[in-house]
Amino acid sequence: MTTHVAEAQRDPRSGAGPARERGLGRGPVVRALLFAATALVAGATGVACTLLYQRFTAPDTSAVDAQAAELAQDLREDLTAGFYSGGKTYGGQFTEGTIVAQVQEHGGALLSAGTAKGGSPGASVHTAQVVLGLVPPGAETVDPAAYPVRCYRYTFGLGAYSVKRSAMTCPASRTDGRPGSLAAELGVLLAQRSTGAHAYRAMAADGYPHTPQGATDFLRDRGLVAVADTVTKLSGQAVGADVYVLALRVNGACHYLRMDSSSTASRLIPLWAAPADEQRACDVRQAVTAAALYGIDPAKAG
Repeated sequence: MTTHVAEAQRDPRSGAGPARERGLGRGPVVRALLFAATALVAGATGVACTLLYQRFTAPDTSAVDAQAAELAQDLREDLTAGFYSGGKTYGGQFTEGTIVAQVQEHGGALLSAGTAKGGSPGASVHTAQVVLGLVPPGAETVDPAAYPVRCYRYTFGLGAYSVKRSAMTCPASRTDGRPGSLAAELGVLLAQRSTGAHAYRAMAADGYPHTPQGATDFLRDRGLVAVADTVTKLSGQAVGADVYVLALRVNGACHYLRMDSSSTASRLIPLWAAPADEQRACDVRQAVTAAALYGIDPAKAG
């Protein structure tokens, strides 16, 4: 090959034509093969770089998933029968307020809640859809990329064994249909919640009349709302002889209040923020549904 090239350089007329023709015949093929090889290498490199980029830039969901698992365990402890509870709340004697308190303790908010008939007669299946990741765990500053907003669905019936947890896709928009992001909506909701010292502490409302004024006095006297909190639009409904349920707004955010004079009511959380999808309506009928007891304690049923 070197000789032919040298000869062609000395005398372009001597054998250069056939050699040039052979070279022209091979040139496009060689160039095509080189191009293909280069493209394959570049493509492989690009895929590898993309995978590496995704690996190192994808949000780390482990912290939020850990909180979701802790929330499931809290529900299991609530649903453990009295003689197995070890001093904790038990037997499903809680309301939506208990779930709201637990979710907020883990840095999230309740998106929606519902109840459907279960497979066996008289059984019910409760569903809670929650968003976590709104508030980082503990007091440390957490990189938002390492603590993403995630949504989960919890279902439960009676007994600790009934609690099931699964990840779900977060709503793509606000729950009230207004423009804006879900995270921003729920962030505002958390900011508007009651600033009272005991907003999510179990206590009874005995001794207070079941009226809007009685509810207002109860909220103030028991520290469920602070002096600076604004309470408006109270709407109440009696549920049986001992229970009075209200829908109200605290600092603009819809809350539900269950006033219960029964002897077992001290285990219940009386005031809680309504789920995100019920914030706009803030209807007393929704409050009555939310205030219903979730099951009974088998240890005390007899």
